[in-house]
Order: sequence, then C-alpha cells, then structure tokens
Amino acid sequence: MTVAAVGNTGDATQLFRGTAHSPSFSALNRAGVTGGGQELVDFCIPCNPYFPTPAMFAVMAVRLRDILTYYPSSAETITAELADVLGLQPQTMAMGNGSTELITWIDHLLVKESLAVPIPTFGRWTDQPMETGKRVDLFQLPEMSGFALDPNAFVNFVRSRGSRVAVICNPNNPDGGLVSRQALIGIMDALADLDLIVIDESFLEFADAEAYPSVVDEAILRPNVIVLRSLGKNFGLHGVRFGYLVANPSLAVRIRSRLPKWNLNSFAEVIVFMLKRYRQEYVESLRMLSRDRQQMTTQLAGLPGMTVYPSQGNFVFVKLPAGTDGGWVRDQLLSQHGVLVRECGNKLGSSSQFMRLVVRSQPDVQRLLTGLSTVLYGTSFYAPQIGWDQQPPLPPGYAGSMGPLGVTSQAQSLDYSYQQPPQLPAAPVALEPQPMYSAPALPAPQGVSGDPYGQASFAGAGAPPEYVQQQPLAELSPAYVATPPVQPPLYQAPQPRTVQGQGPLTQMAPQPQGAQYQGAPTPMERTQTMTYDPAELRAAAAAAAPVVPLSEQDDDPTGQTPALQRYPRPAAYLQDDSMA
Repeated sequence: MTVAAVGNTGDATQLFRGTAHSPSFSALNRAGVTGGGQELVDFCIPCNPYFPTPAMFAVMAVRLRDILTYYPSSAETITAELADVLGLQPQTMAMGNGSTELITWIDHLLVKESLAVPIPTFGRWTDQPMETGKRVDLFQLPEMSGFALDPNAFVNFVRSRGSRVAVICNPNNPDGGLVSRQALIGIMDALADLDLIVIDESFLEFADAEAYPSVVDEAILRPNVIVLRSLGKNFGLHGVRFGYLVANPSLAVRIRSRLPKWNLNSFAEVIVFMLKRYRQEYVESLRMLSRDRQQMTTQLAGLPGMTVYPSQGNFVFVKLPAGTDGGWVRDQLLSQHGVLVRECGNKLGSSSQFMRLVVRSQPDVQRLLTGLSTVLYGTSFYAPQIGWDQQPPLPPGYAGSMGPLGVTSQAQSLDYSYQQPPQLPAAPVALEPQPMYSAPALPAPQGVSGDPYGQASFAGAGAPPEYVQQQPLAELSPAYVATPPVQPPLYQAPQPRTVQGQGPLTQMAPQPQGAQYQGAPTPMERTQTMTYDPAELRAAAAAAAPVVPLSEQDDDPTGQTPALQRYPRPAAYLQDDSMA
C-alpha cells in the first residue's frame, strides 16, 4: 500500500503518541506525511499484498455504483455462501463487521470473571476485557525461548490463576509463533472444564509448517471452543471489515443472535460471492507471500545486531540492536525514507526495542533494508545488495505498488552503486555480502477459459496494446472449483539449529519446541537462515506424536477438496455406501 507523501512528517509522528495502535493510513495522509519526497511504503498493516487481484478490483470498480447504492443481503445469506466456500455448516458460524466486533460480543456474552492470554499478543484480547472490568491474567512469553508458547506451562498458569477463559492467537501477533494442531488439541483437552477457549486463527492461512494446522473441526464438536478468523487479513482488505467465528452450533447461535441482521456491508457480500471464482489466485498469493517471507527473514538477519524470529504469519518480528530506541528508528524511517513500520513499545509484554515488519515484495524490502542500515549504522552498506536480475518475477498484473484499480506502475530502478563501506573507526566490519536466496519463478495465475474476469487488463494513456481492458460483466457467472497440488512445508524447526551468519553480532532467534528447548544461543551462535528437509520433519513428527500424521497423498483422499477448504475432515465424512 502506498500513498503520496506531502507535508510535514515531523508533525505526523505525533499521531503515534498515546495510542495502543498505529495511526490509519488515512490519518497519516491527512496529516501531510512526507517520506523524504518518496511515496510511503506500508510495513505496518499486515495484509496480503497479492490478493485481491487486479481483475477482482476491476469487478468491484464496475459494480461500485450498485455496491454503494443498495442495501446488502442479510448476514444470514452472506454467511451461508461463505460456509459453502469453506465446506462448513452455516449454523456453526457467525460473521461480524471485522473480528473486533466478534471479540467484543465474546467478551460481553461469554467472559464472566477472568481471561488468561499469553503476551505479547493482539491488543484487543487484553484491552477489551479490561474495559469491561474483567480480570486479565497475563502469561509472559519468554524472549529467551523465542516467544514460543509452552503448552504445559500455559495450562499450569491458567490453573494456578483460576482463569475461566483462555485465549491463544495462532500464529501469534506480533511474533508469528505457531502452536501445532496436536499441541492445541492437548490444551483444549486439559482445559475442557473452562467456560471458554478461544483460538484466534486470524493469520493461520499464511502458515505453511503443517498441511492442516486449523482446529475448526475440533471447535465444532466441543461445547466451549471458538475459532476466530479474519477475512480482511487473508484477503488484503482491512477496509471492508469482515471476519467470522466457528463453534459448536449451541455456542455460535449465542453470538449470531445478538448481531444485527445487516451488520455486513455490500463490499463484503460482493467479495464473499467472488471467492469461488478466484480460488487458484488466492492459493498463488499465499505461495508468493511465503516465498517473500523466507527471503525477507534472511535479509533482515544480515543486519549487524538484529535478532529475527522465525514467523508463520505474514509479518516478521525483530529485535533492534542493544540500546536502540524503536520509536526513534520508526520516526527516522518515516521522515527520511518514507517507510512506515510497527514499533511494539505499546504492546503488553514487549518493548520499544521490538518491531513487527509486514512481508512485502523485494522492491519495497530493499527500501526498508536501506533505511534500517542508514538509520542504525549511518551507512547503507549493510543493506543486503540484491540485483534486480536476481529478483523472482511476479505474475502479470502484480506489483509492489498499485495505482487506481490495481493498475501496475512501473517500478523505479534503485541505484546501489553509491554504497561504500563505512569510514567510521568504531563501525563494525561486515563480511562480504553473500548471494541471497532466490526462489524459482511462480507461474502466472490463469483465468478460466472464456471468463472475462480471469485476466483483466487495463487501458490508459500510453498503455501497451496487450493491456486492452475487457469490460467485466455486471453480474458474476457460475463459479469454478480449482484444486491446487499439496505444497510441502517450507520449513519448520524441530530443534534449534545455528549456522554462521554474514556479519558480526548477527543472530537468528531459535524456534523451540516446548519443553525440549534448553536455552537461548550463546552470543557466538549466529543464524542467518534455516532450511529443513520435509521428509526429516515428517519422520520427527511421527516419532514425537502418538497419531501418525496424514501423508501428502492422504491429505485429501477424495481429491475434491476446494482450495479454500483448509480444514481437516473427520473420516466419517469421507465414507460412502461401499465403505459403510
């Protein structure tokens, strides 16, 4: 997301003061933000930069008049369509005007006395109960363990405090730590007598460590479990404000009955009814973002003194070098480089030395790295220098920044020839930068044959002949179902591992596995990247868990699971008459 930067950025930085959240993009725009004469690049709001596609924006643009003029359908109608897309039953769901609306109703209706939550985490899970006078029991995630949640320690904490509600964000925001499905089921079993257990899976679509990490199927069967999802984060549409929860029908109806009949807007309705058509494009967007996350993590770890925590979200959690004030770094990045970041000093359980950086494509990441290197060390020398010829190409229609209706603006070439080694005597000496990881090019998302929405293009002044816009239809035609191939996990660390980094003081935080983790790495242990063999991971999981996980061939025995249905299906659902 970019916005023209004009005005006085120094005054705009006051918008960050005295708030538990970052200012909105509109607020920064109204304040007249300048980024050193550059457009503002957003590393603050965690969304999907590759979805919706330009073709989807074109459909919404054509239908804009109707969307703004007429009432939407009832929430019941929209929920039924989303349930069909996800392979769920409508009576197990409730849709809200953003996940925050659902959190508010969960607090008012189901949280009676106290709530336990690991921190740092999403602020509404701590702020909302406090605002209504509930006791909030804060379980500090240990920095020395890479902010990993120890399931046994958390269960013991809930018992010792007498908490009646437990909340776990998975992956957690802001560190991106993921709790395995089996571990979450163990927590739910151990806390089966609680009034309520909430598993916030708002960022789970970006995780690739497990084929089926969700516990939605368990929530439907249990009387005290709610799974929360945020569609805005998955689909890159925070402004639409829509999310949903899944629970046992008797629990879901308590929330659904309190929601207004027209609590969802027309934009949300149009997008929900478009999802079936763009399944494959959505899956491609998750693959591209996973690739970008790996490369961005490696590059950040190359900055001296920077600690980078492995993430399964669409963001990366970092700790700045010792003695660095994150608020000052944030302000300098905004005013000098036009880079907006999330400094986490106002998050409970964190400090101003930590930042959450959203995953973006390489042109934007290069600007972030150059800005961090300049602000932290007084030189851009430490920014990993990756040539444009090494960048993995994006499919047609995608770009780091988009103009109106998703029209791709030609990326400006950056000149790194000015970068020279620092001349300061006290500056650390960096090793020769090594070539970064380069992912293979992904195939361009293909539209359906004869589908005017599949590959939209745009006509304008100076547009090439092949960019002739094909007018989308006013109504959507019947949807198609695309089943992508099962993608193996990119990486997951069963045990902490370390390798030598590029520069002095460079380290990569470990990703421990509960009680198996024995301690943080010594100052001499430095890690830049982690690579693991999927076969080795499956063997380790089989040895650790009593239940043998499904193989890649058994993830979908019917071969008919749509792309968006990422939930495991009980074996009984797969039986036919011949198997009975």
